[in-house]
Amino acid sequence: MSARALLQAARRRTLLVWLCAGLPLALAAGLLAARVLGFDVGYIVCTLALLMVVGAAVWHARRLHVRWLITRLNEQPRFEDSADLLFAAASTLNPLQQRQRQHIEQRLQRDPPDLRPRWPWQRVLLCWLIAALVVAATLLWPRSAGNAAVAVDTNPVASSAGSGVPALRGSWLQVTPPAYSGQAASSGDKLDARALQGSRLQWRLQFAPQPQQAWLQFHDGRRVALQRDGDYWRGTEVLQRAGLYRIHTLPAMGDAGRAYRLDVIVDRPPQVKVIEPTQALNQAAPRQRSWQLRFEATDDFGVNSTATLDITTAKGSGENISFLQRQLSLSGSGPATARRFAYSADLAALGLEPGDEVVARLSVRDNRSPQPQEARSASLILRLPSEQQVQASDLEGAIKKVMPAYFRSQRQIIIDAEALLKQSGSLDADTFTKRSDAIGVDQRILRLRYGQFLGEEAEGGAKAPPTGDLPTSDAPTADSHADHADDDGHDHGGSTATAPVFGSATDVLSEYGHTHDHAEAATLLDPQTRAILKFALDQMWQSEGHLRQGHPDQALPYAYKALAFIKQVQQAERIYLARVGSDLPPIDMARRMTGKRDGLGNRAVQLDARPAADAVAANAWQALATGDTAVDLDALSRWLDAHPNAVPDPLDVVAAIDTLRQQPECQPCRQTLRAQLWPALRRADGPPARRNSADASGRRYLEALSVPQEPGR
Repeated sequence: MSARALLQAARRRTLLVWLCAGLPLALAAGLLAARVLGFDVGYIVCTLALLMVVGAAVWHARRLHVRWLITRLNEQPRFEDSADLLFAAASTLNPLQQRQRQHIEQRLQRDPPDLRPRWPWQRVLLCWLIAALVVAATLLWPRSAGNAAVAVDTNPVASSAGSGVPALRGSWLQVTPPAYSGQAASSGDKLDARALQGSRLQWRLQFAPQPQQAWLQFHDGRRVALQRDGDYWRGTEVLQRAGLYRIHTLPAMGDAGRAYRLDVIVDRPPQVKVIEPTQALNQAAPRQRSWQLRFEATDDFGVNSTATLDITTAKGSGENISFLQRQLSLSGSGPATARRFAYSADLAALGLEPGDEVVARLSVRDNRSPQPQEARSASLILRLPSEQQVQASDLEGAIKKVMPAYFRSQRQIIIDAEALLKQSGSLDADTFTKRSDAIGVDQRILRLRYGQFLGEEAEGGAKAPPTGDLPTSDAPTADSHADHADDDGHDHGGSTATAPVFGSATDVLSEYGHTHDHAEAATLLDPQTRAILKFALDQMWQSEGHLRQGHPDQALPYAYKALAFIKQVQQAERIYLARVGSDLPPIDMARRMTGKRDGLGNRAVQLDARPAADAVAANAWQALATGDTAVDLDALSRWLDAHPNAVPDPLDVVAAIDTLRQQPECQPCRQTLRAQLWPALRRADGPPARRNSADASGRRYLEALSVPQEPGR
């Protein structure tokens, strides 16, 4: 026999010793747990005990390793302390060591020692005796005990009558989510559950003694009947809405226990996000031939792999518009919870012409069964340019685009002038003058804008078209004032009416020209404000002159003064003067200062009536404050069904109502329900806002009022 065979034999003996001693104890522990705590618990206990015994046996067997074998062999003199040569590699041994190894192997083959551990018969018999006592105690355990298991009874009526009041001894609930969700089923001994809507619930309950009937009673009146299957009662229900339920039996259980809660996780509809284009309304390029569309659809349990793209084309203009709708099926890519859909719309294939529009919208569905939820994206619009726009785009290279002028403020003009002064050292004279002149142009535009409020005419207006009878020179003529009407507000002197002559300057201007604005009719400012604005325009004129000459340092004082005047105009108390006075009724001097109010209407302020709040929750909250006041729980339940959003968690309120029904005298239960109803009560109106504290001028005014006045003042 080889040395390794001796080692394997010793390991097998150790493994058998531990298994023979531990297996009876593990089986006895599992039987005891099944008898006392139920079959499911006993099965778990037995499995764990067997695993512990096997693990301990393997661990002790592995402790017998090669070093242990060498030590045991060297304990015998005939092996001459050379047992380690049996496990050494032959290539590492010298000739003397190889010869010694052969002698040891021959002696080992001729008379192999028995290194297996001895059988501990006393310990093994003791373990078997303990296991037998445990099994006997389990079999002799009385069936009427509090934690006894229930045997199969073929006559439930006789068993119930002979054994007494039923009691719940074991429970098991399995939750199987819908197949489309891809979630695995879960089970446990807890009767509370939180599952996806549409999940299948399976109950398995164990009673001792067996009742005649058993069912699950929900708070909204629903009932799930339980069917007996051997020692257990089974029931099935599809979870559609949240609720509370209790276990009822016939005859009734001695302890009804608490209400169990079922919460529903609602499957949210899918969400569609538009990736391209980034805007809902898009303008097509003049030569655009395709339109790229990209969408992303997300859902918590997956989106269908196909989606529907609705394309609507609008052709024509005015009232002659025709619509054509198309539907295309698109295939998505990516994971089921975040699919992407793409489509390239061919504008020519859609029959679009310049001036037409195309609208696209994607519709997706999730995998919910049997009624999938649908979601649609935002409508995307593409407008094709008209023929006039296309023709204008062809001349884009020949037309110089000018940025439209913008209205600059007086403060911005001051900022630009100060910035130009800081850069004066780094700019040459021509550049400095040009930039100063540009700021002066902005000052001029601002002055003209403010001048319109005073009725001034804009500078640089359009001139009359030339005619054949006008002189070509700029010398003053008799018709030099022909462009002013007689009633334009200017003093032009007398004029005589003449018949219109074709081509005359007077007739052309009367048709194409305009009359001057009247200063009194064009303004909405009172005289004081108009005077301040006139001062501001004068300062702007001075600032403009210095800026156009390239002297921003000399223009800044006038610009600051103009800004100050503009601020005064902005803070004017009244900017509009009514030209027609109000027509008040005449004062009856006979009744004046008499104090009589005959015939006068009641001018008391009518306050809006406060809307009446729902009194059900308020009355119940007040009744729960005292322990001897009856509470209408049925009315409160009906109110809760009609107003489920009045409280943060309706099921908590339902549970509190159910607990109070079961224990009407329970004061903590009343306080719990009262606390649950607190969020449903209407909040009281807050106090009026406090007046802001007085500023410096206000404090001086109040102090002046509190100072006693001297006599005669």
